[in-house]
Amino acid sequence: MEIFLGNDLFSWIKIFTTAFTAILFLQSSLDKIFNYKDNLSYFRSHFKNSLLAPLTPLLLPVITLLESLAGCLSGIGLVLLILQAEESIAIWGHLAAVTAIIALFFGQRLAKDYAGAAALVPYFLYLLFALYIFS
Repeated sequence: MEIFLGNDLFSWIKIFTTAFTAILFLQSSLDKIFNYKDNLSYFRSHFKNSLLAPLTPLLLPVITLLESLAGCLSGIGLVLLILQAEESIAIWGHLAAVTAIIALFFGQRLAKDYAGAAALVPYFLYLLFALYIFS
């Protein structure tokens, strides 16, 4: 069994970016699951004047699923990176995370919450950097 931890800086960056992605998306998805009613109320209010208003009850579970997938794949990918130097699951976690961020960005733009959309840009750039490191 090859241990991934070593002196290679890129190995450490892969571990840290995967850990960050796992924490970010697991926390966000768990918040949506455990505070579902509050989140649904917030999203209904947030999107009330957008094309997404009637779809909000459907879209909240979709974004929750995307975030859960990103967080779980990144968490599993982190363990596999450390124990087996296996990168593919971590990469899939980052790809799911990018998909979730794009979906959130789309929603923020449709809701005309430009500040909220702008706040997602650093996460998007970070995820692109993380994927680049794995290439």
